[in-house]
Amino acid sequence: MSKIKIENILFLDIETVPLTYKYNALDRFTKELWDRKWQFNKEVPAENQYEKAGIYAEFAKVVCIGVGFYNGNKFRIKALSSENEVDILKELSDLLEQHFNTSAHLLCAHNGKEFDFPFLCRRFLINNLPLPKALQIQGMRPWEVRHIDTMDLWKFGDVKNYSSLNLLAHVLGIPSPKDEMDGSQVSKTFYEEKNLEKISSYCKKDVITLARVYNRFAGAGNLHEDDIIFV
Repeated sequence: MSKIKIENILFLDIETVPLTYKYNALDRFTKELWDRKWQFNKEVPAENQYEKAGIYAEFAKVVCIGVGFYNGNKFRIKALSSENEVDILKELSDLLEQHFNTSAHLLCAHNGKEFDFPFLCRRFLINNLPLPKALQIQGMRPWEVRHIDTMDLWKFGDVKNYSSLNLLAHVLGIPSPKDEMDGSQVSKTFYEEKNLEKISSYCKKDVITLARVYNRFAGAGNLHEDDIIFV
């Protein structure tokens, strides 16, 4: 951890929603594929499982990506958000290719190895967009992949442990920006309230918490409110 320059890290968090808000609005073929996905779960009908659709890249899309990075002593943060997923992915790709495209650069997310990074890769391919260099990990050895996962760091080799970002921040005594929404409300906020700004604000706050948690692992000191610049 000590060999990594914090200025070379792009901290990110993604917010996703189902491609179709309600199960009954799915086209026939997509509905059949969703039902087949849950055919061995007899206890809960596939329709009732649809509230989980937002975490599956085959049935969901990205509506916001919060990104943050250190520039000197300041932490610059912004949200890439749009109703058009292609616009978001292209904006992220441009950012990565222009500023985070060398072997010294890294991406950091909480549970990123299980969710954020593979989800982004799949949505790039689904949208017929080239993968940015930072997400091209095929054929790499685990130690060659330039991705940092704060949940992975917290496991300390334990394969069973799952801790949310908010829980980790809480037990470490790290201030986590309070918000009137949580991840389970993103789809409703997007489809019913049509409030991308609210989602963007929530996403950026998660990126701030992510950076503070990483700082604890790296011994990089505190990230103070006065050091955060919203762009």
